[in-house]
Amino acid sequence: MKSPAHRTRDIERQAGYLRPEHCAPPPPRGTSDTMWFIRDGCGIVCAVITWLLVFYAEFVVMFVMLWPAKNVAYSLLNGVLFNSLAFLALASHARAMCTDPGAVPKGNATKEFIESLQLKPGQVVYKCPKCCSIKPDRAHHCSVCKRCIKKMDHHCPWVNNCVGENNQKYFVLFTLYIALISFHALAMVGFHFVVCFEEDWSKCSAFSAPATVILLILLCFEGLLFLIFTAIMFGTQVHSICSDETGIEQLKKEERKWLKKSKWMNMKVVFGHPFSVAWLNPFATPDHGKADVYQYIV
Repeated sequence: MKSPAHRTRDIERQAGYLRPEHCAPPPPRGTSDTMWFIRDGCGIVCAVITWLLVFYAEFVVMFVMLWPAKNVAYSLLNGVLFNSLAFLALASHARAMCTDPGAVPKGNATKEFIESLQLKPGQVVYKCPKCCSIKPDRAHHCSVCKRCIKKMDHHCPWVNNCVGENNQKYFVLFTLYIALISFHALAMVGFHFVVCFEEDWSKCSAFSAPATVILLILLCFEGLLFLIFTAIMFGTQVHSICSDETGIEQLKKEERKWLKKSKWMNMKVVFGHPFSVAWLNPFATPDHGKADVYQYIV
């Protein structure tokens, strides 16, 4: 009996049954420096909201809490730390949003391409009937991106992109840095409330007391909400990487056919070989090493 995972995929054993005549030739591949961007209204709105929320936190931290503070060293240290983490969070978000997550060439299920695979008796290839592509192993179709994505974990509207083979590092860094600035903002809000209760409110903020309280409460609510959300997401992503099983594969309970590697090797496949400070750098493109992550024949 076939497993549930096999029943959900378009499996054909002969090139003739793939109906290559129904597939138009694939569009010409763009240059390597072409920016990837998904034109989805909901995703664009969510991405803009993400940046606006970070800018709001930046405004409250700098102009409500740090700028009026009497201790210059306290303001300087926390200002540099918060701005550095916020910059890394937004840089990670931009890289996760504008990096091709691992899209399979669209419309490559042509007669010429199928013949070039030189299929042997008993070999199996997967065809996606939606984007007319021959799917590599562990690829799944995204209805928002309208493409098959290699090692697709999920589609995240907050980064307006799929999380896949090529941009999972940036998504993990985004959740990490958002969690860190959320925790940092909450700590500063708590300290600021203590200082303002002990002193005159007019001396600890450039704004009126009611306005200061409202701004701090809103920042506290935002920080707590995003700290919980991103910390949980960061943990699930790290667990998914270590177990080498994407969110979709876990949800569908797909049969594991790929080679099992150690947790440390799985981390290096995503973040790069070898281990270095570049793991925390959203501008460093990870070197996937010798991992065979693009496979047509299974």
